[in-house]
Amino acid sequence: MKGYDDHLERAMDETPEIDGDGDRFEVPDAEVRQEGNATVYENFQDTLDRLGRDEDHVLKFLQDELGTSAHIDESGRARLTGEFSERRIDDAIDDYTEAFVLCPECGLPDTKLEREQSALLLRCEACGARSATSN
Repeated sequence: MKGYDDHLERAMDETPEIDGDGDRFEVPDAEVRQEGNATVYENFQDTLDRLGRDEDHVLKFLQDELGTSAHIDESGRARLTGEFSERRIDDAIDDYTEAFVLCPECGLPDTKLEREQSALLLRCEACGARSATSN
């Protein structure tokens, strides 16, 4: 029969390495310009690539946070109805990152969104934690 030390050593071997350097994950600052009554989020695609999330999910969150309508144009830019500052969009993206990207247990961005029945879960590939999101 295996002893405690054997089980502990096996658990340590199977635990993924977690890089404690939280500086490795940075979302690019929003680059926006006004075009008539719309705000064009020029680097929306870069933000999506960094977040590793579906464009529809991020866009819906932005619409809800900013209280506006939006769509993605043929160039991959988000076009938001109304005038919004870079700061306001950055704050909304920070809120999205906190809710749907960063693991609440270890703080790393190595997560995936999974739907389980009607719940949207955040699963961390670094520490194995699973947590419910606010959908």
